[in-house]
Amino acid sequence: MENLRILIPKGRIFDNVVRLFDEAGFPVSLADRTYRPVIGASWLDAKIMKPQNVGDLLELGSHDAGFTGIDWIKESGAQVEEILDLGLDRVRIVAAIPAGLGEAELKAKKIVVATEYVNLAEAWLLGNGYHYRILRTYGATEVFPPDDADMIIDNTASGQTLRDNGLKIIDTILESSTRFVAGRAAMADKEKRARIEELAMLFKAVLDARERVMLEMNVTAERFKTLVAGLPAMRSPTVSPLNGSDGYAVKIAVRRREVPELIPKLKKLGAADIVEYDLRKVVL
Repeated sequence: MENLRILIPKGRIFDNVVRLFDEAGFPVSLADRTYRPVIGASWLDAKIMKPQNVGDLLELGSHDAGFTGIDWIKESGAQVEEILDLGLDRVRIVAAIPAGLGEAELKAKKIVVATEYVNLAEAWLLGNGYHYRILRTYGATEVFPPDDADMIIDNTASGQTLRDNGLKIIDTILESSTRFVAGRAAMADKEKRARIEELAMLFKAVLDARERVMLEMNVTAERFKTLVAGLPAMRSPTVSPLNGSDGYAVKIAVRRREVPELIPKLKKLGAADIVEYDLRKVVL
């Protein structure tokens, strides 16, 4: 079988994807000024590309799978298969205008709209009755108004950069996050599909583990049933008798956000010697 060819995106997505590979058990190393990282698996070949290009390259079949925001898949219209929503690098694609302007004022004239998302922008502008000319940008779109554009259509995480540049959001066009995607040719290949699905399983195990911790505790036999009845376990808890004692050791995996309220509750139910520790992977 030939190696699986993976595209890793440049920019803000890169660090999160590399961390995901590392935690899945495939460390990534990259020499300075190169675009071909080495991944710790003999069957993986990787290349770094801009996220805007990932979908098209997968559709063309020059690579098998990769990572990019769903915003760039929608923008390019690339015909690829989404394997897993990683839920990382969440952004909104928004329309924003100078804070002192109103939408009615802009609809009364032909406006200049600055954006990297030409196709998404055009569909939204047509659907909302604007007369416009699109000015394609290549980064730093927020600096164009008010001198060089009346509106921008851009991505934002918190909206703070837009506010800092005197802009207000008038609509959210799309919500986006990083996706693990694959080319249709690769998914039609039995062996490549199996490898892609194995990666997706490991990535999901890592992401699930990030949301959970393991709690381990001891409880007397007298209070055991009461404690177990109050546990929010993923499945049944793991229970083992304590050596030389009438009590039990109990382990449960719980959501990280539940821990601050759960530990005091467990103490009241009779738990002692409570230990919390992180998980590396959770395969459900």
